[in-house]
Amino acid sequence: MILVISNEIEIEKIEKINGEMDDLSELLVDVVNHGASIGFLSPLKKSESMKYWQEVLKPNIILLVAKFGGKVIGTVQVDCCTKENGNHRAEICKLMVHSKFRKNGVGRKLMEMAEEVSKEEQISLIVLDTREGDPSNQLYKSLGFLESGRIPNYARTAGGELHTTVIYYKHL
Repeated sequence: MILVISNEIEIEKIEKINGEMDDLSELLVDVVNHGASIGFLSPLKKSESMKYWQEVLKPNIILLVAKFGGKVIGTVQVDCCTKENGNHRAEICKLMVHSKFRKNGVGRKLMEMAEEVSKEEQISLIVLDTREGDPSNQLYKSLGFLESGRIPNYARTAGGELHTTVIYYKHL
């Protein structure tokens, strides 16, 4: 499945990581080293990033990538719940847009595509969390996500500070 954002940027569903490994690894390093709170601490080494991407694809994970000129510039994951009582829900994980491509609608289009593929998978509820104060909070609210709560001292920074996370949900 490919969604064209413009003549130059397209979003596609990746079922197997082939030639994208270097781009994905560089993307993860870029966003973490620019302050993203996605489970890693800065400074992130490319070798650590490559290990993550080698293990990320599982049957319940839908990986969407945004490409510009054939190079990966963004990604998001839909983690479909495998529990019998939760097969109607999924978690949005690791929305990333390369620092050079932010503020151009790439993150919004990745999220819209994540919703589309979720619907195709019969998902009716999506959830996510993000660090309080991050610009992503505004994106999620503008896409119709509702805040369900906050957890103080949830994520640690490389400097040791603890930050609150905000939990959102959306019915599809």
